[in-house]
Amino acid sequence: LDRHDTIGFDLVGMVVDDIVVCGAEPLFMTDYIATGKVVPERIAAIVGGIARACEQAGVALVGGETAEHPGLLEPDEYDVAGAATGVVEHAQVLGPHRVQPGDVVLALASSGLHSNGYSLVRRVVAAAGWSLDRHVEEFGRTLGEELLTPTRVYAADLLALIRTPGVDVHALSHITGGGLAANLARVLPRGRYARVDRATWTPPAVFEVIGRLGRVPRADLERTLNLGIGFVAVLPAAHAAAAEQVCRARGIPAWVLGEVGDEATWTPDPRAEVIRGAKGVDGGSVQVVGEHPKP
Repeated sequence: LDRHDTIGFDLVGMVVDDIVVCGAEPLFMTDYIATGKVVPERIAAIVGGIARACEQAGVALVGGETAEHPGLLEPDEYDVAGAATGVVEHAQVLGPHRVQPGDVVLALASSGLHSNGYSLVRRVVAAAGWSLDRHVEEFGRTLGEELLTPTRVYAADLLALIRTPGVDVHALSHITGGGLAANLARVLPRGRYARVDRATWTPPAVFEVIGRLGRVPRADLERTLNLGIGFVAVLPAAHAAAAEQVCRARGIPAWVLGEVGDEATWTPDPRAEVIRGAKGVDGGSVQVVGEHPKP
């Protein structure tokens, strides 16, 4: 594993996958690297990782900028950013306006932590006194290797799903900061709810280990980490089986996570929190219920 590959996949995944949420095809991307001291070999490694991720996403890396900021950043410090441009026909834009009662929520598995929650993870690891080269039995490898798992880049796979005949995707949600409930709520229209069931999946070991090691309450884990779900698609129930097949054929485990309904006929579970609108969007409501199966 190369940490520069991880940086590249994290950057590209976070940028191009946000574009695909509205149904757009990402076309090209630029990057920006700020550092305290330009080390040509390090810059080349970072850009190489970005280029490999762009190739996987089917996006052209058309240029970028490298800036040296001595005094502002330490010689070994660097910050990486990027921007992408995509295109979609107005009539094909995905979003809350398409979501209907009776739709289902389809989960697409994450590859691991992706690019969110590392402040919490670092704090937990530091408090426990664990080193990055510590072998963790649950992972079958070292802690550092687990944390370097690159972010899964979904762009090409989601475009294939959207373009599959007989599969009418209504909305997509990229599960990033804020977790499953908050990110799903913002792609639902007002007056709609989604009920998702923990019993439909078992989070990968890294999430269980972080929660147990840091004694992190489940609510905090769910608000911070993706818990094994990197993307969700909202689509008619009759199309779910075909959508699952497309995802699995492309190497992404997928499963029905829950369903969408009308808030006017909804009786929320009083034992579970309801997330109404989130991340600055006045959207629908989401409730996560049930218990995860034991590993």
